[in-house]
Amino acid sequence: MEAFIKGIGIVSPQKTFNTHEFLTELKEYNTNSLRCVEPVYTEFLNPVLARRMGRTVKMGIAASSVCLKDSGVEMPDAIITGTALGCHEDTEKFLLAIIDNDEQFLTPTSFMQSTHNTVSSQIALQLKCMNYNFTYVHKGFSFESAVLDGLMTLEDSDAKNVLVGGHDEMTDRHFTITQRAGFWKQENVATMDIVNSKTPGSVSGEGAAFFMLSNEESDKNYAKLRAVKMIFNPGSEDEIENGITDLLYEKGLTTDDIDCVIYGISGDVRFDNSYYDIQKTLFNTNTAAYFKHLSGEYQTSSCFALWEAAMILKTQTIPKSILIGENKKKHIKNVLIYNNYMNTYHTVFLLSQC
Repeated sequence: MEAFIKGIGIVSPQKTFNTHEFLTELKEYNTNSLRCVEPVYTEFLNPVLARRMGRTVKMGIAASSVCLKDSGVEMPDAIITGTALGCHEDTEKFLLAIIDNDEQFLTPTSFMQSTHNTVSSQIALQLKCMNYNFTYVHKGFSFESAVLDGLMTLEDSDAKNVLVGGHDEMTDRHFTITQRAGFWKQENVATMDIVNSKTPGSVSGEGAAFFMLSNEESDKNYAKLRAVKMIFNPGSEDEIENGITDLLYEKGLTTDDIDCVIYGISGDVRFDNSYYDIQKTLFNTNTAAYFKHLSGEYQTSSCFALWEAAMILKTQTIPKSILIGENKKKHIKNVLIYNNYMNTYHTVFLLSQC
């Protein structure tokens, strides 16, 4: 199962909203929580509707709108999204209203917009799209499951263009709770120092990214998505290594054919060892890059990595802000993404130049 990435739209803690620029203006932080640089939503939504929508919904609609415009597709044949937490802000509003109003006189708006499929359904309502619409809620595999479904939809049906996205948001309350659980660093960390951090916890993030997957070749395509692989709770590093090498073998490639590997290094000393082990054993001579110092850590953060990989292949450049060491390749044909969430959900994406 393979597909072309025809269009992209992304809202992130970086200035990524302009699809023609690739990290030309880096936004650096010195904190343990990254929040999105949000666009002017009235450019995509009726102001009255926008007032009633949560942040995740607005980010998703904005990112998908840019993706549709970028791809030149007016009506996708399917809309598939992945999210771990859904519309968390609206969920909190509804639960707090239950407490504040003693379970009486509740307005339904926050409840209706708190469901995980709100983003995909609102996109469909904006487009008046009656086609296949599905949302995956598989924790650290949410976005990957959406991508896999998108690839299968293109292969098994008459669909030509499938809109696939991942989204998650961070709220102040959720950050406080998860920080107490040890998810995030207790200290503030400078953006570019995350790769050198040797303390427990990562830096929280959020974002929404959409991709138009298509089975049609075009000179305007960003990249070819050749495979996605999920490895749940591996028992050893050998299991991860075998999963990666098996994937490459299926595609007629070896580790030497990979021009750049993008790692999900988060600065969490408890979980980053798997990246360094894979780099040492499989990709010791390959160009290395990373992304969570720009996006932060969240369960669908691999959508940011997929954007990064597609932009590398499209522009044939690797910005210094994401490089680990030196760029060892002048021409980039194949990019591999290896990411894990809490050392439980391990993901591999393979992309190639069109």
